[in-house]
Amino acid sequence: MTTARMVSISELGNADVIQLIDKELPAPAKGEVQLRQTAIGFNFIDVYQRSGYYPLELPTGLGHEAVGVVEAIGDGVTRYKVGDRVMYMNAGIGAYASARNVPEDKLVPVPDDVPDDVAAAVFFKAMTAQYLIQKTYPVKAGDVVLVHAAAGGVGQILAGWAKSLGAFVVGTVGSPAKFATAKEAGCDAVVDYSQPNWVEEVIKSTGGRKANVVYDSVAKTTFLGSLDCTAPFGTVALFGAASGPAPEIQPEILNKKGCLFLTRPSVFPHNATPELLRENARAVFEAIAQGRVKVKIGAKFSLEEAAKAHKAAEGRQVAGAIVMIP
Repeated sequence: MTTARMVSISELGNADVIQLIDKELPAPAKGEVQLRQTAIGFNFIDVYQRSGYYPLELPTGLGHEAVGVVEAIGDGVTRYKVGDRVMYMNAGIGAYASARNVPEDKLVPVPDDVPDDVAAAVFFKAMTAQYLIQKTYPVKAGDVVLVHAAAGGVGQILAGWAKSLGAFVVGTVGSPAKFATAKEAGCDAVVDYSQPNWVEEVIKSTGGRKANVVYDSVAKTTFLGSLDCTAPFGTVALFGAASGPAPEIQPEILNKKGCLFLTRPSVFPHNATPELLRENARAVFEAIAQGRVKVKIGAKFSLEEAAKAHKAAEGRQVAGAIVMIP
């Protein structure tokens, strides 16, 4: 049996509830492969789940995505063999581990030209950007696109991808220190959403045009302003809550603001079947090959530093993606 080093939490709360344990990993069951994990992706949903904003049944692991090498295969596995580089993002919580058994149908192959740390840094975030840009609101040339938290992992991908499609991209950030990162990611203009006049600054930056789509992962401090930044018949895609839950609104406000479309999408329903997962993964890796999706790794932590990684993310100390190396 393989001994896996993994994160476990027995209570919900701040980052200090994160503990490391050693656990014997059985041989992969039918339809599973055993991975030696080489890079683990961090996503803000990990914070939501650890803190109890999205409650989990305890005890539990953490993490949704990782890259690894197939070390063993169970009966019935036909798509992968020992030595293959693969990754996953929706195999159940527990990616914060040195080794793991994962169902074959949750895996996708990693192209040879994509390094492990880049794949772990970008995949979940790029799969999020993929459904937002290609499905929630298909971005096209000439659109005005507003991306909140444009210096974050998903925000940078959204900004660069939308820009590559010919959109005018306005990014918001939480402090002037992140302006350069958002600009480098592809934003035509950057606005500090912590300032009281940020809505006016967004509209001013476009020459008076409002956004065809607003991608809002901040929520509490930006949501109402997002409605004011959206053009008539435009779309507000609320896909996260980094600052806390969005304020409740009456549906009539969407009419008064210009017959707006409001949606609360999520990455998992968009990849609910093996076929959808592989199709969307191909779109992501194609976008990487085309240069539409780029990634900036803001920080790397060891698995033993998982709590430190969470604290850095919550403190907005990292511009870009966080990766953990087992």
